[in-house]
Amino acid sequence: MSGIVAIVGRPNVGKSTFFNRLIQRREAIVDSVSGVTRDRHYGKSDWNGRNFSLIDTGGYVIGSDDVFEAEIDKQVELAIGEADAIIFMVDVESGITPMDEDVAILLRKVNKPVFLAVNKVDNNKRLENAVEFYALGLGEYFPIASTNGSGTGDLLDAVIESLPEETYQEESELPRFAVVGRPNAGKSSFINALIGEDRYIVTDIAGTTRDAIDTKYNRFGFEFNLVDTAGIRRKSKVKEDLEFYSVMRSVRAIENADVCLLVLDATRGFDGQVQNIFWLAQRNRKGIVILVNKWDLVEKETNTMKSYEQMIRREIEPFTDVPIIFISVLNKQRIFKAIETAVKVFENRSKKIKTRELNDVMLPIIESNPPPAIKGKYVKVKFCTQLPTPQPQFAFFCNLPQYVKDPYKRFIENKLREEFDFNGVPITVYFRKK
Repeated sequence: MSGIVAIVGRPNVGKSTFFNRLIQRREAIVDSVSGVTRDRHYGKSDWNGRNFSLIDTGGYVIGSDDVFEAEIDKQVELAIGEADAIIFMVDVESGITPMDEDVAILLRKVNKPVFLAVNKVDNNKRLENAVEFYALGLGEYFPIASTNGSGTGDLLDAVIESLPEETYQEESELPRFAVVGRPNAGKSSFINALIGEDRYIVTDIAGTTRDAIDTKYNRFGFEFNLVDTAGIRRKSKVKEDLEFYSVMRSVRAIENADVCLLVLDATRGFDGQVQNIFWLAQRNRKGIVILVNKWDLVEKETNTMKSYEQMIRREIEPFTDVPIIFISVLNKQRIFKAIETAVKVFENRSKKIKTRELNDVMLPIIESNPPPAIKGKYVKVKFCTQLPTPQPQFAFFCNLPQYVKDPYKRFIENKLREEFDFNGVPITVYFRKK
C-alpha cells in the first residue's frame, strides 16, 4: 500500500503547478491513456523508487474569497483525516496571510508529518524573505519553485522518509470488492442488503487501510472480502456534499481493491463526481462494475434502460467494455446479479492467456490489419505475450514501436477484448522493440 500525500494551502500559491509537475513526469510515462486527464486533482507519483498518491486539495474550491475560508478549513481537515503526510504550501511573494495563519493553527495540532513548502523562491532575495515563515510555528521550511522544480527534491526526500512503510498485502486468495460512489447513492443499503440483517460474516478483518473495514462475505456460494467505504467514520464537520470528501474517501478503498462496485443514484445521473471516481478506478487498473441504483424511482418509457446505459457508455469512452447493472437496493432487485458480475470481472482481471494461444489468435489479426505505414516504413509485429502483472498487460514486439499510434493500440485492445473477454477490466497494450 502506498502512502497518500495531500497538498493544502490557500488558492494561487502554486499547488496545482507543483502537483502537475510531480504527476506528469510519472503519468507521461505510464498513463498515456486517453480520458485520464479529465480529473486533475488526484495522481500517482514516485520518488526514489517509492510510489505514493498525491492529492491536490486546491482543485476543489470554487467560489469567492469568503467562501474560500470555510472551504479551505474543510479541506485541510479532510487532508488531516485521510492523508499520511501533508505539504502546506505558502507563497513567498505575499508573505504570511491571515488565511495561512488559520491553516497553520489547524496543522499545529496534528500528529502527522507536515511539511511547510515556501513556493516561488527563485532568487537569493526571496530566499532571505522566506525566513519569516518560521513564524507559522511549523519548524523547518522548504524553499521551492514549483515552476522550475528547484528545491522539490529535498522536500520529497523528507516526505518519503515520513511515509509509513510500504505494506504489500498478503495475496489472499479472496477477491476484494470495494463499494464506492458519492454520498447517498445507496452504498450502505447495498452492503446491508448483501450481508442481510443476520450479517453473514465469518470474520471482521481490521482493514489494510486505517479505516475501511474488510468484511468477509460468504453466501450463495461466493466468498470475497468487502471493502466498505460507506460506513467509514463520518466527520461531523465535513459536509456530506463536499465532492472532495467522497473522492478522497474512495482513493484508499480503490487502491486496496481488485474490483470496484461503483454505485450511482439513477435520479442524479452519471455526474462529474461519479465520473471522477470511475476514472480513479480505471487509472488504478481495477475491475469495475457500474451499479445504477434507485432504478425503481425513474420514470420509465420504452427503452429507458437502454438509453440510460448508452448515456453512461458515451461518458466513459474509450473504456466502454464495462458491465452496467440496474438495481434497486430497496426492492433487493438484481443485487445477486451485481455480485455475480463482480466475481466474473475479478476472474477476467486475473486471467492469464498462454503465450502460444495469444500469438495464434493475435498475429493473424495483425497480419490482415497491420499498423499504418509512416513515411514509407512498415511496422512488423513478430511476437506477443502477456506480462506477469496483477492485471492484464500485453507486450507486442515489433521493429518500429515508435510508429504505433494510439488508435492502433485501441484497435488491438478491442480485438483482445473480443477474443478473450476482459469485460470490466482496463487492459494495457505496449509495443516494444524486439
